[in-house]
Amino acid sequence: MLVSVNQTWATISGDFLIAALLIYSLALLAFAGDFAFGRPRRAAASRVVNKPVAQLATVGGPAPDSAGTDGVGLDDAGSGPGGPADVVADSLPPLRLSAWQAVSAAGSWVRAAIGFSILGVVAHVIAVVARGLAVHRAPWGNMYEFITALTCIAALFFVYVMIRYRAWTLGVFVMGAIVLALGLAETLIYTAAAPLVPALQSYWLSIHVTAMTLSTGIFFVAAVLGILYLIAQRYRKRVAAGKANAGNGLIARIPSPEQLDKLTYRAVIFGFPIWTFGVIAGAIWADQAWGRYWGWDPVETWAFVTWVLYACYLHARATAGWRGTASHVIQLLGFASLMTNMLVVQVFITGMHSYAGVG
Repeated sequence: MLVSVNQTWATISGDFLIAALLIYSLALLAFAGDFAFGRPRRAAASRVVNKPVAQLATVGGPAPDSAGTDGVGLDDAGSGPGGPADVVADSLPPLRLSAWQAVSAAGSWVRAAIGFSILGVVAHVIAVVARGLAVHRAPWGNMYEFITALTCIAALFFVYVMIRYRAWTLGVFVMGAIVLALGLAETLIYTAAAPLVPALQSYWLSIHVTAMTLSTGIFFVAAVLGILYLIAQRYRKRVAAGKANAGNGLIARIPSPEQLDKLTYRAVIFGFPIWTFGVIAGAIWADQAWGRYWGWDPVETWAFVTWVLYACYLHARATAGWRGTASHVIQLLGFASLMTNMLVVQVFITGMHSYAGVG
């Protein structure tokens, strides 16, 4: 039975989604401002204030961990060899600041960026919830809804990572990708609120697709971190080989390859079990809907290929010979497989999941 669409909630959803996109764009501008102007000034100030500490660290051995958060404090800890961010990261005494104290001390650009990011997430969540109220179901029944939901999860996850690990230097990249994806969803694949086709009218939609949406949003953030890792690591190797000069200003502003590697791994290790559960839930739903758990449908096959690639990444990350660049290439192949499944297979290849296209 088809349920009528509540147009009032549909309008509210659309308005808040546009608002979220605009607010995220403001957050992106603030992150760009911090990337260009905020961090170098903080680094210079810290270098003067902590000069005696830097001398002690040089004489007395390795400096203590300045993050106070599992050894992955990213602010002012760039990857440029010999850059100012490295000096500051090695010279600071242990800081036991709370997350909000660290945000407060990070400067006006960071405070503005985080404020806009949180406000944008609130608007985004309202938009997704309103879409669900408009269609009386989980709001991810077509490609447009799926992308708006996964970008919401990506933004939520990144705000947590950013505050938890002082990772505001990554904001210009992650928020830029979110703005791009959400903008494309709003302009190219917008789909008006409508009831589901009968094949999708099952409580398994809320279980299977929710798991896939959550994991895809997390993998989205991991992919951006993985790309940054490859850029930072390539620059480091070029400097070591004498093919590039040390102290590149742009590279010095992003975290070190080691820090990016840790964050990427933590994101994937969090998202992988959710993706695994989603694949299993999809098989159970397929048995109820079509009478078989697995039929090698194109979407099913690509979901399994994606699972295998992320499993290979986790295995490679634990294997000495495949750590570093090779493991991140595998992780990005996994994300490429996921995007191929979502944007190509589901839209252009006929199968049992063809209803998941843009319309």
